[in-house]
Amino acid sequence: MTSVAFSTPARSLLHHLRRGAASVKPRQHAGPTQFVRYYYESGKPAAGSQAASARTVDLRSDTVTKPGPLMRQLMAEAEVGDDVFGEDPSVNELQRQAAELFGMEAALFCPTGTMSNLIAVMVHCRERGDEMIVGDLSHVHIYEQGNCAQLAGVHSTTVNTFANGTFDLDQVESKIRHGYPDAHYPRSRLVCVENTHNIQGGRVLPLAFLKELRTLTDQYGLKVHMDGARVMNAAVALGVPPATILQHCDTVSVCLSKGLGAPVGTMLGGSREFVARAVRARKALGGGMRQAGILAAAGKRALSDMVGRLQEDHRNAKSFAQALLQCDPPVYEVDLDAVETNILKFRLRAGAGLSPAGLCERAANVSEGEERALGGSGVRVLMFPHVGGSVRAVWHVDISEEDTRLAAVKMQLVAQELVREKTRAQ
Repeated sequence: MTSVAFSTPARSLLHHLRRGAASVKPRQHAGPTQFVRYYYESGKPAAGSQAASARTVDLRSDTVTKPGPLMRQLMAEAEVGDDVFGEDPSVNELQRQAAELFGMEAALFCPTGTMSNLIAVMVHCRERGDEMIVGDLSHVHIYEQGNCAQLAGVHSTTVNTFANGTFDLDQVESKIRHGYPDAHYPRSRLVCVENTHNIQGGRVLPLAFLKELRTLTDQYGLKVHMDGARVMNAAVALGVPPATILQHCDTVSVCLSKGLGAPVGTMLGGSREFVARAVRARKALGGGMRQAGILAAAGKRALSDMVGRLQEDHRNAKSFAQALLQCDPPVYEVDLDAVETNILKFRLRAGAGLSPAGLCERAANVSEGEERALGGSGVRVLMFPHVGGSVRAVWHVDISEEDTRLAAVKMQLVAQELVREKTRAQ
């Protein structure tokens, strides 16, 4: 993709408006991590300018995608039945399709990723007081309300998450309980991994790490579950089929409603015995749906036709990251090597005089100066303040290459405003 030129950002923006893998280091030590946790309602960007001419580029998450015309047509025409009776042909076909794609025996259509992860834990950890080992920055641990403890009675112990989403396997081994049925300790049952890793900026777990982890868990009779909400992004980034990644896992949860663009749904894959038990857990959690084929039709299109295009999101994220580094003088900090998929984490340089939340507010609004420079036009870029004093931006099917260029130019304009304000204050 052609990089954005910034020598005349205002004219460039007006012109566009008028046109319309990290190496495996499983034995290293992770340092302490301090961050403020932001997600959805917390740290939400301001509504921004409501100028009719402003163009909005929504980079808050890949969950904001909307089904396109063909997907909506397929949903409207879907053949349906009672899925609780196992009689919905569209759901049955989606589950067969997903199992084949994952290289697993069976799959189950679930309403959400949070539910499917919980179901996996409930099936693997069948007794209250069982224990799972998770990364301390994992979505399961931080963003799912501790539901495994709340609803399943499963205890979690954490290991330190490295910058690339992996963790120290020596530390994992040290957390495995021994001596069952000693009355003092829970029983280790499960290790959970996340791929791609959300908090760490869409990082892809290296295959060598997954293989080594599987060797370790097999040694102690533990299962491996992958929170693979964005595992299709990982597969595209590595250039391998999803089954190549998932061969090292017992089960996986794969979201259809993120980069794949479906409105609802997550696929939970595993053995036939696992899925049979998962059906019972899903029912207990209220996830038994009836004529769900309307939703499954969108999922079938997501798995058939939307996976290959994820590379466009990866390309756009990389292009935007490169554009941030072209600011002169430099205002933003970006680790280009860490931009592996569709999620970008970046920071303001020290002394910029603005918080991540403040930057998101600036980006989401069209300033008076911007409107004057562009003849009343402008661009609103929606992002979230994120962990570690960073800002998160996420690409998806509804963000084009043109949107990416416009967003990059807007961030250059914001950077120039900050430099001017700092100069005036000196």
